[in-house]
Amino acid sequence: MNYDVIIIGAGPGGIFSAYELVQKKPYLKIAVFESGHELGRRRCPIDGDKIKSCIGCKTCSIMSGFGGAGAFSDGKYNITNDFGGTLHEYIGKERALELMRYVDGINMQFGGEGTKLYSTAGTNFRKECIKNDLHLLNASVRHLGTDINYVVLENLYAYLKDKVTFFFNSPVDSVNVIDGGYSVECKGDLYECEKCIISVGRSGSKWMEKVCRELDIPTESSRVDIGVRVELPADVFSHITDELYESKIVYRTEKYGDRVRTFCMNPRGAVVNENTNGIITVNGHSYEDKAKQTENTNFALLVAKHFSEPFKDSNGYGESIARLSNMLGGGVIVQRFGDLIRGRRSTQNRIDEAFITPTLKATPGDLSLVLPKRILDGIIEMIYALDKVAPGTANDDTLLYGVEVKFYNMEVAVNEKLESRHEGLYVIGDGSGITHSLSHASASGVYVARNIIENTKM
Repeated sequence: MNYDVIIIGAGPGGIFSAYELVQKKPYLKIAVFESGHELGRRRCPIDGDKIKSCIGCKTCSIMSGFGGAGAFSDGKYNITNDFGGTLHEYIGKERALELMRYVDGINMQFGGEGTKLYSTAGTNFRKECIKNDLHLLNASVRHLGTDINYVVLENLYAYLKDKVTFFFNSPVDSVNVIDGGYSVECKGDLYECEKCIISVGRSGSKWMEKVCRELDIPTESSRVDIGVRVELPADVFSHITDELYESKIVYRTEKYGDRVRTFCMNPRGAVVNENTNGIITVNGHSYEDKAKQTENTNFALLVAKHFSEPFKDSNGYGESIARLSNMLGGGVIVQRFGDLIRGRRSTQNRIDEAFITPTLKATPGDLSLVLPKRILDGIIEMIYALDKVAPGTANDDTLLYGVEVKFYNMEVAVNEKLESRHEGLYVIGDGSGITHSLSHASASGVYVARNIIENTKM
């Protein structure tokens, strides 16, 4: 079967590539291949009652399917070049921001209207951070919430499904260079196209490595972020979250000079499990609907680790730590900060007696048996630093869930068009190692679609 453009992956990059192509060239024949389910069929079987832990589904509905790994996230679109990826290094800062704003406008058009756009511009909190050797990164943040984010994706799929051919539950086996374009093999069938966009996200990292080897596309090793998810009463951070919603704060530790950062802040949200290649880690959600909100706020504290010679497998290192947590706790471990400081494991009784109700059922334990000392020391330092701008962060009953790991794909060599060494083969989104966020991945999809439109005779 022949197509003008084949898109591999129906996450943010793939969705917005398809959207822009349909908008500008509605007569193009476009196919999207996705290893997971369509949005309405994405259901995780873990219910906390009959099924309490991962059962190893053939396709993980949390990580794969229409909407990608971000479908059940808290729907934060950060409009900034300060974090979320290095897209601006390829296409320029102003263009990157323009594309992120364009994506924001589409989200508003497809169900996100009425949600709030927060901004760090003009905040007095920046000065307070600097006084305490903390550094607040610049950003505008559109918070859709897990609920509204799902609505936006539903509406985008309804708009695209009759204009684009979707192949769900269809993992691509290989991509090959042919005369005049590319062939994509899926379930023994071959599909040909003139242009191919690969947007497989974080869950497609191992597949992406394989394709790069087969097509001789250069790559560079990336990093892995390792840490914990902090949960505390919402009042502790309310003076920050009410104004900024999410604050990306960076701290350089005194002991080692490592950088620790806050990530994915979820005011009045819930802590959740995440499955990455069979490894159970922790994440967080929050909702726009007040009826679904909790009394707690959660956020990640992460330390970035880079490796070069002789060891280069950053993701393998992160996976080994996550597997250790799974081995000791049967999944995610939770520990009170006071117990961690006193060198004792948390027990269910200590968790039950705390002045905070956990939003995730996790195994009480000792994170010092899981996380390397250097990483744990950095996290403890950061908690005390945050306590200066958000008093109560370092309370005994603050909960730490571990481990949280952010895996990054190796960086794929692409040019300023996000095109690989093979003309017409583009690699975008988190699968490229260039973007690490919903907004950057979506923007990269729009950018590549526009490039195809402007530089081809299609």
